Amino acid sequence: MKVLILAAGYATRLYPMTLTQPKPLLPVAGKPMIEYVLDNIAPIGGIDRVYVVTNAKFAGQFQQWSDHYRAAKSQLHFTIVNDHSTDDSNKLGAIGDMHLVLSQEKVDDDLIVVAGDNLFSQSLEGFGKICRHKEAPVLAVYDVGSLEEIKKYNSITLDAGGKITFFEEKPKAPTSTLTGIALYYYPKTVLPMIHQYMAEKNNPDQPGRLVQWMYQRTPVYTWRVPGIWFDIGSKESLEEANLIFSKRA
Repeated sequence: MKVLILAAGYATRLYPMTLTQPKPLLPVAGKPMIEYVLDNIAPIGGIDRVYVVTNAKFAGQFQQWSDHYRAAKSQLHFTIVNDHSTDDSNKLGAIGDMHLVLSQEKVDDDLIVVAGDNLFSQSLEGFGKICRHKEAPVLAVYDVGSLEEIKKYNSITLDAGGKITFFEEKPKAPTSTLTGIALYYYPKTVLPMIHQYMAEKNNPDQPGRLVQWMYQRTPVYTWRVPGIWFDIGSKESLEEANLIFSKRA
């Protein structure tokens, strides 16, 4: 199994902090965000390579970080993939970055895709178990508890078996507080669908759009994230995460 970490954004809402440092390497309670992702994914097991896709501005920093992380605490093998974008005007988009890694690195294996700025408070071992059991795409979901809050994300509806029956990005009139987050499992059998999505000239940004397109063509299942999930998108959410995760340290 492979892991692909999306880390090519420029996080302009966090300027000036992210002018010289990528958001996933910003510390939360003394630890880079991306390490919360990896520490919680590690218990899944069977992962033989981690791809970190980033941009020309920060590729060197991610390489330096991955060398240190592997030497200090992990036997994971890393490949840093530079998408050669330089700012928001020429970025490839999250799905475009996924397609780049699949094509350039010739990935032909089961794949977990996760955003490098997602904070998890608990192990994602259960995610790995359901992925192996389903042998179908799986989307991690989280209850944000507010219909107003969910307008920033996406709204989904599930059947009794946890399969997606409806998915809408940035809903204007949501009826559910359950949202899909940037943690996905794509078995190798569906990887050609990602190439198809791009070949059809669909929107290459926002990874949820791929799920919105895919669930209408193949069953996509869900897994509820335990504990606390944080999407760091602003200085306020970063400060809140620092407070919460400091207490848990």
